[in-house]
Amino acid sequence: MKAIVWTGYGAPEVLQLRDVEKPVPKDNEVLVKIHATTVSMGDCEMRSLNLSFLFKFFIRLYNGIRRPKRIIWLRQSIHSLIKRRNMI
Repeated sequence: MKAIVWTGYGAPEVLQLRDVEKPVPKDNEVLVKIHATTVSMGDCEMRSLNLSFLFKFFIRLYNGIRRPKRIIWLRQSIHSLIKRRNMI
């Protein structure tokens, strides 16, 4: 499946369209098919780190010093449909 992946801090060019592995839900998990999503000011601020020094420091400390490692998909809200459920 294709996804827009956040590969670094900076200009919009750090967002790249890539093929990623389709997730398979484990027990007690749900697979959600996303029809639409939004890009908000918060997403842009996280990507560009256009924040005060203290916020930049804590975001990089949590998410990755040189590039994002924990959060690689930016999104605030989604319109989705449950695709598959694995319940015990």
